[in-house]
Amino acid sequence: MTDWSQPQQLQVGLGERSYPIDIGRDLPTHWLEAIRGRQVVIVSNTTIAPLHLARYQTLLEAADKTVAVCLLPDGEQYKTLEVLGQIFDALMQARFNRDCTVIALGGGVVGDMAGFAAASFQRGVDFLQIPTTLLAQVDSSVGGKTGVNHPLGKNMIGAFKQPVAVVCDLATLDTLPPREFAAGVAEIIKYALIRDVPFLTWLEENMPRLVAREDAVVTEAVYRACQHKAEIVARDELEHGERALLNLGHTFGHAIETAQGYGTYLHGEAVAIGMLMAADLSQRLGWLSAAEVQRIRRVLVAAQLPVDVPAMSPAEFLELMQHDKKVKAGQLRLILLQGLGHGIITSAYPAELLNQTLAETQPGRFDA
Repeated sequence: MTDWSQPQQLQVGLGERSYPIDIGRDLPTHWLEAIRGRQVVIVSNTTIAPLHLARYQTLLEAADKTVAVCLLPDGEQYKTLEVLGQIFDALMQARFNRDCTVIALGGGVVGDMAGFAAASFQRGVDFLQIPTTLLAQVDSSVGGKTGVNHPLGKNMIGAFKQPVAVVCDLATLDTLPPREFAAGVAEIIKYALIRDVPFLTWLEENMPRLVAREDAVVTEAVYRACQHKAEIVARDELEHGERALLNLGHTFGHAIETAQGYGTYLHGEAVAIGMLMAADLSQRLGWLSAAEVQRIRRVLVAAQLPVDVPAMSPAEFLELMQHDKKVKAGQLRLILLQGLGHGIITSAYPAELLNQTLAETQPGRFDA
C-alpha cells in the first residue's frame, strides 16, 4: 500500500526523452542530475520570485551552476510574444549557449513561456519544470505543450517541448491563494470525468481534505492526475487523437477567458464552467442523466469553483470557439462525455443542441 505521506515519483514514457515527475514535500534533489550543462536561467515572475527563487538559486549554485534570472510580470495578460522576448534577452545578455537549461519556476504562464523560449532559443535547449501552482503541477507542466496567447485566441502560438524533469514540490503550494488552489482542482476533476469514475468517487469523498491541503491527500491527487496525463502523453505526444480528451471544458473555457479578458477568470475557473457546459450538451445528446450533471456540479462546488456561465451571446461564444485548435476542416470538435469516465472527441452533434447549451447555460442554469 502506498504511503502518500512520502515523496513519490513516476515517469513519462517517451523512449529516450522519458523524464521523471517528483511529487511531495521535502523532495530529494536528484533532479539536479537532469541538468547537463553549467548554464541555467531561472524564469519566474514578480510574485513567485520573492517566495521561492532564493531557495532554488542556492541549490543550483551549490551544484556549480552559473545562474541567470529572468523575472516576468505576473498574469495571463502578459503571456504574449512581446513579453516572451524578455527571456531571449536574458539568455543573450548572459551569453548562454546550446548547453544551457531553461528552468520554469512558476505557474502555467511561466511554464508555457519558458518552455516556448527553450524550444526556440538556438533552435532548442533543455527545459526543466518546477511548477508552483496546483494547476501547473497536474496539467501544464507535464506533456510539453508550450506557447503564448494571441488577442483572438488562447495558446495559438507555441511548440511542443518536453522537459527533462518535473519537480512538484508541495511546499510551493503553501503560499498559493485559495482561488488558485481551486483552479488546480478543476484540472484534477477533469481526469476523473474523462477516464476514471473511481477517482471521481475518491475526490467526492476526500474533497474537504484536499481543499484543506492535507499533504497525503494532495500528494495522492497530484500523483493520480499526473499518472493519467503521463499515460495519455506517452500514447499521443503531439495530440493527434486521444490527448485531445485532456481538453474537456477547454473550448468553452477558452472562449470565456478570451471574451472576459485574460486574467478575469483563472484558467481552471473557466475550465470548470466549460466542463459543466460540456456536461450540459452531453445531457442534451442523451449521454448523461440530469443526476450525473448535478453530480459534476456538486463536486465542482465542493472544490470552491465557479459554475455560473458569464453573460455571453451564443454568437460570441461560437465566434471565439471557432479559433480553437481542435477545429478541423471547418468542423468544431468538442470533448464531451458519453457517460461519466468516458470522454469522446466529436463533431457529430446537432448545431441546434450546441446553440441551446450556449443560450441556456446562463447564470442560474446549474442551480441545484
